[in-house]
Amino acid sequence: MHGSRFWVVCAACLWLVLPAARADGTNSSPAAVTAPAAAPTPATRVCEVTGDGAIVDFQPVPAVVDQMVARGLTSLTRKPTAVTAWRSLISTQDIVGIKVYSQAGMLSGTRPVVVASVVNGLIAAGLPPKHILIWDRHAVDLRLAGFYTLGKQLGVVVAACDETGYDPDTFYAPDSAVIGNLVWGDLEFGLKGPGVGRKSFVAKIVSRVMTKIISIAPLLNLESCGVSGHLYSLTLGSVDNTLRFEGDPDRLAVAVPEIYALPSIGDRVVLNITDALIGQYEGGSSTLLHYSSVLNQLWFSHDPVALDTLSIKELEHERQVRGADQYTLHLDLYSNATLLQLGTNDPAKMLIDRSQL
Repeated sequence: MHGSRFWVVCAACLWLVLPAARADGTNSSPAAVTAPAAAPTPATRVCEVTGDGAIVDFQPVPAVVDQMVARGLTSLTRKPTAVTAWRSLISTQDIVGIKVYSQAGMLSGTRPVVVASVVNGLIAAGLPPKHILIWDRHAVDLRLAGFYTLGKQLGVVVAACDETGYDPDTFYAPDSAVIGNLVWGDLEFGLKGPGVGRKSFVAKIVSRVMTKIISIAPLLNLESCGVSGHLYSLTLGSVDNTLRFEGDPDRLAVAVPEIYALPSIGDRVVLNITDALIGQYEGGSSTLLHYSSVLNQLWFSHDPVALDTLSIKELEHERQVRGADQYTLHLDLYSNATLLQLGTNDPAKMLIDRSQL
């Protein structure tokens, strides 16, 4: 079910499938050859771009954001221009879904200005506008956050999972599935019978339409898992029947990495951008700018776990500096994601490239 993640789940244990190790000792013979040391694991690269003046009166400045996106892309891909950087990630035949976190609105959620910069970059690289989808789970959130208006301005598609529906053939159903409290919009809402409520179905636009995914997640706290980041945003935005996970941090910590690992979701992600123009360290999906810090940053990586881990550390730092209430962080989600080889939660394995415009 989890594609090429190189892991196998047994009844009570998780075995990582690794290449057979070589002997690294020597014997008494002069001709004995010492096996070469194993190559070090490549560090996860994160590119942080700071743009002075990117935020003025809590509003993003498009010209500065455009420069930040171009810098982050060229730094991450090591390509000379933004166009060649985009072409190293996507082809003109791809259908690219830009996953936003719209529940928190345009000030605290994913900011439309950042999305517009990404869309314009994709179009400049040759991707037809109709091959670009801005998407999230709920249409009302997308509308209130300004994404339908943005879609009309740019000529791209805006789609909500609760309107386009869910794929009955692609789903997440763990052996220990908790029966969900189904709500309107869920595929099995209103149905009765054995097994109803035990599956979370993947949205049709994810499983059947888009071929590549770009995740743009805000730097926004969430008490159940630390941050409304890439793992949480993409996973719970891609499937239905999520209430059974959202109210329990322990269930969430297991379900989110396993759902992300579905080939129809995680395998399609080519880029993650953390919108750290503003970091809101309290309030969750409610816009509370008095609990926010202007950072003027965008972070880029292929590794969603690394970005989410750094986000949690930054938000914790902001709470400490400002004397805000501290709370227990639930970080098992990121340990589990690392076990499933979705990325790394170890700062020692992260190479952070910082640049400033």
